[in-house]
Amino acid sequence: MQMIIPVTDLSHPGLQPYAHLTEAQLRNRLEPDQGIFIAESPKVIRVALDAGYKPLSLLTEEKHIAGQAADLVARLESLPIYIGSRELLASLTGYELTRGVLCAMHRPVLPSVEQICRGKQRIVLVDNVVNSTNTGAILRAAAALGMDGILFTTTCCDPLNRRSVRVSMGTVFQIPWTYIPSWPRSGMEMLHAMGFKTVALALTPKAVPINHPSLVAEERLVLVLGTEGDGLSQQTINDCDYQAIIPMQRGVDSLNVAAAAAVAFWQLRKA
Repeated sequence: MQMIIPVTDLSHPGLQPYAHLTEAQLRNRLEPDQGIFIAESPKVIRVALDAGYKPLSLLTEEKHIAGQAADLVARLESLPIYIGSRELLASLTGYELTRGVLCAMHRPVLPSVEQICRGKQRIVLVDNVVNSTNTGAILRAAAALGMDGILFTTTCCDPLNRRSVRVSMGTVFQIPWTYIPSWPRSGMEMLHAMGFKTVALALTPKAVPINHPSLVAEERLVLVLGTEGDGLSQQTINDCDYQAIIPMQRGVDSLNVAAAAAVAFWQLRKA
């Protein structure tokens, strides 16, 4: 039986995940073991449900119950469906991009690094990227351009941050990802022990072009991307097997990390 619950203001206790908790609180407070995240827009929510993510509740404009959210309402069965006016939902940050539909979901149990890498040929490692828009764009490019999985260092932006999920267009639910501990030293050793070579995307004198035959020929390769502005640490660069650059023109020295990632993924993908 559907639980359609009209709400008239954001003080309703069922709206706490949507309106009153910070990203850090969503990760830790409501579900200490797994936490919660918010998915926005019917398309993104459908991708999450199809990937097996578990919903807690839905918040939508009333008109969408029989419209663009009708299939989502049916799939949520006995879970709470909160409905409110457009004006109410418009008071939530980011509403203009949600198309009037948000879903609170359980965070998944993440796989191990070994599970992400086992039998794979192309892995992305994202180190200290803190911008959620860049994180979402990297996820989307990796999924679209043939990468097998993504490892994030613990200093990165949360891939299930609301904006990251939205920018990824739901691909965060499709491409396998997890966190890698103790980067770079023990993490690098772990990757090498699994048979991977590592390439740092970095502006260094030793860097080879991204289309260098030795890179393209590597059977198992980890592409290492650094933070916006400062890039990778010198230790990470030194510990990688390769250093690579994307050749530039007109005096441009580099691309945004998400744009650079997409170029590298396409060039170094395995056919």
